[in-house]
Amino acid sequence: MSLNEDLHRTLVRPVTKPLTFTYIPKLAHPWYDEVKRGIEDAIKEVKKEGIEVDYVWDQTAQAEVDEQNRKIEAAIARKPDGLCVAALDPVTNSQVLDEALNANLNVLTFGQYAGPKYPFVGRRNDLADGYDLAKYLAEKLGGKGKVAVLSGSLTAPDHQGRVQGFKKALAEYPDIKIVFEQPDNDNLEQAVSITESALQAHPDLNGILCCNASNPIGAARAVTRAGKAGEILIVGMDNLPETLELVKKSVILATKVQRQWDIGYWSLRYLVAMNRGQAIPQDHDTGATLVTAELLR
Repeated sequence: MSLNEDLHRTLVRPVTKPLTFTYIPKLAHPWYDEVKRGIEDAIKEVKKEGIEVDYVWDQTAQAEVDEQNRKIEAAIARKPDGLCVAALDPVTNSQVLDEALNANLNVLTFGQYAGPKYPFVGRRNDLADGYDLAKYLAEKLGGKGKVAVLSGSLTAPDHQGRVQGFKKALAEYPDIKIVFEQPDNDNLEQAVSITESALQAHPDLNGILCCNASNPIGAARAVTRAGKAGEILIVGMDNLPETLELVKKSVILATKVQRQWDIGYWSLRYLVAMNRGQAIPQDHDTGATLVTAELLR
């Protein structure tokens, strides 16, 4: 054994008991299904290394920050071996996340960056994702037309970062006008209803920009019901099965896909590492990929 290997074994704390981690997402949403698959694959992997891990997935039904904070406080009282939170409102959540740090819990954030005090796994560059989507849409529109923006949750920094990216890109196209903008609160049915309102108010609409996993599906359903599928171009986020099917059918023009499995896998590995006294990255950007029908063929 080399000196470096011997030193590594000395510095790493052995895990002598089963570990329990608590995950608190923003809300109940199918976007997290792939995150959980990553977590569960990592659990199988660390089991082969002799470490038993279980996790609790404690979600709110809706995107309600007060309820999420109550869940974080309840988790702190249970003293899990690790706490992993997708911050719904980082400014508000930081108060209870600080309580977790003060209680000497291993704290990690995922999916939504909450500030430099809390190690993070997920996509960081929301503005770039919004910019890329709007740029792609603008080019497909030939640099002119009328578009709507479904702006998600007004308190979600990732949603608003993407909306800022939309507007930054569209500023390069003076003949493209945003004629409608409304939040949908990351709720699919609200996205359907809001899109229907946009179509009624602007029957000559050319494109719709969507900033989360729910609203491109809602926009696509409304556009299809109006008989304008493929005529009104839609861009949005993520890779829910219905989204990918709609991209294949060219009902949705493009989607920016985050790597949810990576988020789940690395969050679990990092929580285990923290329990072993190992250093982890403070900021792990898992990236995103632009997906179009051509890529899915």
